[in-house]
Amino acid sequence: MTLTIILLLILAYLIGSVPTAVWIGKRFYSIDVREHGSGNAGATNTFRVLGKKAGIPVLLIDIFKGFVAVNLVYLQSKFGVDDVIPLTNLKLAFGFASVIGHVFPIFAGFRGGKGIASLLGILLAIHPAGALCALGIFLLVLLTTKYVSLGSMMAGVCFPVLVILVFDNKVPALMIFSIVVSILVVITHQKNIQRLLKRNENKTYLFKKKPKLAGFEEDDEGE
Repeated sequence: MTLTIILLLILAYLIGSVPTAVWIGKRFYSIDVREHGSGNAGATNTFRVLGKKAGIPVLLIDIFKGFVAVNLVYLQSKFGVDDVIPLTNLKLAFGFASVIGHVFPIFAGFRGGKGIASLLGILLAIHPAGALCALGIFLLVLLTTKYVSLGSMMAGVCFPVLVILVFDNKVPALMIFSIVVSILVVITHQKNIQRLLKRNENKTYLFKKKPKLAGFEEDDEGE
């Protein structure tokens, strides 16, 4: 572990720490999204609280954060760092650091989101085919059930299956990472699972305004 790699890990964390939802909400709407809806600083809660005009930029930037963090690995050559650590391992390490930053952002009092969008950016940078297939599964489940949470979990659980079995990937670090991702996605959606079982989970309507349900408990579904 060289000083350069440590500095790049810190930079990846700082990139992930950019609280897109918080900054956009405060700058353009004078609203802290963490004080509304689910209380999470993620794209889903931004869509819910501020609408599409705020939600789409937050989603895209959060995905981009993970993508950029992974590609910090290519700065190594400019600093003359030897390839002691496998490239894929470093990509995963930088990506993971950015997710930690998103969940615990230093620029927003360590109160962030769930990191699903940033995880997508990481997966797109490391395994584009698997990530796009997982994204397709997410969209299919979302359009079918209207549940962001269920779509996120199904995509997360299917990702290691896609990487290991469908694409026959043999990189140990990526195999382990894909399994860890699926586990983390399920763990971070425990409350959503409980509401799904009780059939009172919030639905997301992409093409029409969602109906107001009396007594509904707001919470973040997938971000």
